[in-house]
Formats: sequence, structure tokens, C-alpha cells
Amino acid sequence: MKLITPTNEHLHEMTHWFADQAELLDWSGTVLDYPLSLSSFAAELNITLLSSFILVGESDEILAFGQYYLRNYKCHLARLIVNPKHRGKGLVAKLIELLSIEGCSELNVKETSLFVLEHNKSAIKAYTKYGFTLATYPEELQDDHCLYMIKS
Repeated sequence: MKLITPTNEHLHEMTHWFADQAELLDWSGTVLDYPLSLSSFAAELNITLLSSFILVGESDEILAFGQYYLRNYKCHLARLIVNPKHRGKGLVAKLIELLSIEGCSELNVKETSLFVLEHNKSAIKAYTKYGFTLATYPEELQDDHCLYMIKS
């Protein structure tokens, strides 16, 4: 498995990974119109501004997507998602591992952080299993149901 830069074809495939508006909102944290259009999806993801990657398998099948950027002196992971066809196989751990290595190196930091909605129990469980712990965010959060997690 390896990280690659997403193409429009990858993004187009990802637009089909969401079953409804609520699922899309849980993932993106912002309001996107469902069903997604490729142009609005790519623009909302800030592909040209954020370090964005597709995790591909041996046959170049799209397994997952994630982004990172510098936030509060940490490599902040964002918009992590595993292809619905491949969920439950532990791929989020590989995605987090590769993004963290790449991001911490590029950003010259030692800690990783992320946000997760408190009702997303499966994501919280996966992040905790990978070593993330709940932490107090140093600023006021816009969403009272958003949790902040860090990993040293």
C-alpha cells in the first residue's frame, strides 16, 4: 500500500462513497450538497491547498483518502475515509500511519491531531486503538459535539 496524489478520477469515485447528506456532513464537517458534483467536491476539499492523498493497494484500487496540514504545531489529519468496499479491514490504521509519517516529516513536528464527532463511535474506537487520546482543544470549537484527539 502507498499514498499517491489524488486525480479527478479518484475524486469522482469518492463522490459515490456517501449514502446521504448526513453521512457526508459527518465526514466533511461542512455542508456539501448531496449528491456531490466533482467540481464542488474538489473545491471543498481544497485539494490544491492541503496535502491530500489516496491510499492505493497493490492493484491500484482506491482504498482510502486523507489530508493533513499544520494546526497548533501538530500534523493535523483531516477528512479520513476508507472506501466502503474495504471497511473493517484495519485500513484506517495504515492510512493514519502513512499520513502521520509523511506529515510529521514534511511539517517538522512530532505530534499528530484530528477532530472526530462524538457520535462517531467506530472512528473514536479506531483512533484510540491507534494511540490517539482525547485532549482539550486550545481554542473554542465551533461544534460542541466535536472531539479533539492527539497522538505523540
